[in-house]
Amino acid sequence: MDLLLILTYTALCVAVFKIFRIPLNKWTVPTAVLGGIVLIGTLILLMNYNHPHTALGGNVYVTTPIVPNVRGQVVDVPVQANQPLKQGDILFKIDQTRFKARVMEAKAALQDAQQSVLGREASYATAKANTLKALAERDRTKKEYERYQKGAKRGAFTASDVDNKRQIYLAAEASLEAAEAEEDRQLLSLTSQVNGVDTTVAKAQAALEQAQFDLDSTIVRAPTDGYVTQVTLRPGMMAVPMPLRPVMTFVNEDRTRYVGAFRQNSLLRLKPGFEAEFIFRALPGQTFQGKVVEVLPAIAEGQIQAQGMLVGDKMFNNQGRALVVLEMTDDISEHNLPNGTNVEIAVYSDSFHHVSIMRKVLIRMKSWQNYLYLDH
Repeated sequence: MDLLLILTYTALCVAVFKIFRIPLNKWTVPTAVLGGIVLIGTLILLMNYNHPHTALGGNVYVTTPIVPNVRGQVVDVPVQANQPLKQGDILFKIDQTRFKARVMEAKAALQDAQQSVLGREASYATAKANTLKALAERDRTKKEYERYQKGAKRGAFTASDVDNKRQIYLAAEASLEAAEAEEDRQLLSLTSQVNGVDTTVAKAQAALEQAQFDLDSTIVRAPTDGYVTQVTLRPGMMAVPMPLRPVMTFVNEDRTRYVGAFRQNSLLRLKPGFEAEFIFRALPGQTFQGKVVEVLPAIAEGQIQAQGMLVGDKMFNNQGRALVVLEMTDDISEHNLPNGTNVEIAVYSDSFHHVSIMRKVLIRMKSWQNYLYLDH
């Protein structure tokens, strides 16, 4: 673009000098040269500031590392690499033998817990009956003891007989207290509940749900619509639930977005809704339309975290670029470009809009330059 402007200005000066027969001397030539420098320099600076460009851009996509919830040996990998998948499609299977056994064990434990509730209900009923029996025995012995007390005053019973009946009455009173305590214990055991469910049963149900979850987790499914690429998992390998060791990478089928890293000088000319143009190294000679979606509110180079080291001036030596999210309005699906493709981006602001023609010409020239490269 610089050379094009210089040649255009030179041609214009030559035409003016010849048409108007302006003499070439120490005044006219330096004036024409200085005027060209000022004019071309001003145009380029206006273009760079008001219609920013970056070669640091690309298609950004989200991937999900597939990590199993359970540990086990892989027995089947039906998924095909780079084939479209729907949410819930099977990616691979883990041996279910151990997990089926745990489910059966948990079901048996739940059945035992439910039976134990019935047993405690029967024990509570027995304890209530024993309490009633002890109460009746206490009342009987109390009446007999009182009768002996009255008879002893008339000389019908000896003091030894009265004391014997008193001991029998006290023993019955103690038996009643023990029966009432046992009834309270059985009632407390029976009424110990969580959300209306007996605690023993609730615990067994939770264990069964966990065992069933582990069993279901032996079949790993697609988290969303998308595809799996570079499938290296094979039957016989061990799948381990470790976040740092995913067994495959799932590419989510999200809306395609592009991100460009722009100089901070251009931040005032980067606003949502501004028009943008994209050129791809893979598609020489073609330009595609788009628009700015948002300017990310944070620059990575300025972040700090709580730590034992103080922040020094070295952090500010890294001059980070502002990340801008854009979307393409043109349809490029026919080109089948892979995710992560690099792009160059030009944004056209609403300031000095007439200067944007320079940027449009320049970016198209750069697009044609993508035909020229050496790789040998």
